[in-house]
Amino acid sequence: MSNEKQTIKVQLVRSPIGCKESHRATVRGLGLRKIRSVRELQDTPEVRGMINTVDYLVKVL
Repeated sequence: MSNEKQTIKVQLVRSPIGCKESHRATVRGLGLRKIRSVRELQDTPEVRGMINTVDYLVKVL
């Protein structure tokens, strides 16, 4: 296996307006601001858990 870290691309597909405050904070914690913004994050259990929490707002690319 190479030295490169595994990454995962996440895209915000729905607005967090009207969602739980904790879910809005999770979206911000993932680094997503505007709809259709994409972030490439390290594939860790913590990041996977954040994505699972807001799975109705984001899409994994």
